[in-house]
Amino acid sequence: MTSPAHPANAHPYLRAANAGVRHHTRGLAPSDTGPPPPADRLHLDVLHAHLTTVHQLLDRLAETTRPPHPAAGRHLAAAHTRLWQAASEVHAAFHLLPSSTTAGTESSTCRPERLPEGPPVLTICQRHLAAGHVVRRKTTPSDLRAHTTACAR
Repeated sequence: MTSPAHPANAHPYLRAANAGVRHHTRGLAPSDTGPPPPADRLHLDVLHAHLTTVHQLLDRLAETTRPPHPAAGRHLAAAHTRLWQAASEVHAAFHLLPSSTTAGTESSTCRPERLPEGPPVLTICQRHLAAGHVVRRKTTPSDLRAHTTACAR
């Protein structure tokens, strides 16, 4: 299947998702009514869902692009890994925020040996675990090390 010739008509669902993220970002900008509230667990759960969905998309794009265009496929695979790192950090931040029921006690931490206390913890942990299986299957530990770039200034 080929993409439409005009970019304005290409991938309408991705364009809508982009518009939603841009709208949300503008909504978090400081205004005359004061600063926006800090992130809460529900907010990070939704963001984590978005990141893991884009992570799956990059995985598929890397797989289909690599055979005909190896260099581009390697860059998409690297983006896939970096996006996993971002999702992992959002997951960690989620567990550092207090929940409405535990008010920051230790019961809000991720414990793989037992089920989390329920939504949204149950959903974010399950989603993160599923994405982690894909990452471990397709990357090496050295790929997952923190990515740093030198500043050219």
